[in-house]
Amino acid sequence: MYIGKAAQLSGTTIKSIRHYEAIGLLPSPQRQGKYRIYSQHSVEWLKLIKCAQQLGFKLKEMLAIVENHPGQPLPWEVVSNAIEVKKNAVARQIEALQQVQAQLVEFETRFKDASQAVSLGCDP
Repeated sequence: MYIGKAAQLSGTTIKSIRHYEAIGLLPSPQRQGKYRIYSQHSVEWLKLIKCAQQLGFKLKEMLAIVENHPGQPLPWEVVSNAIEVKKNAVARQIEALQQVQAQLVEFETRFKDASQAVSLGCDP
């Protein structure tokens, strides 16, 4: 299939596909004359890239995962490790955001108490 069809089926853009090829994330497809011919495997790989991006993986992180396995199936241990690292990073982000939320609640309470004291003519 041509690049437009691969983009449509994978939910990506032609520009993204060309970029993934340029950086080595997507193996170069076979050519038929001047046209790139993509396989169903390429489409599945593009879907995987898009899914990984939606889960917070950067292209650079994905490249680090696949760089030692060009055109080969990825070993589960490598993928599992990358997922574990990402889960830990997300857990740290959640913890940091929960601390910010708690600080905002505390700030809101203090501000509310201070504004009520001022409206009553009292010192906070």
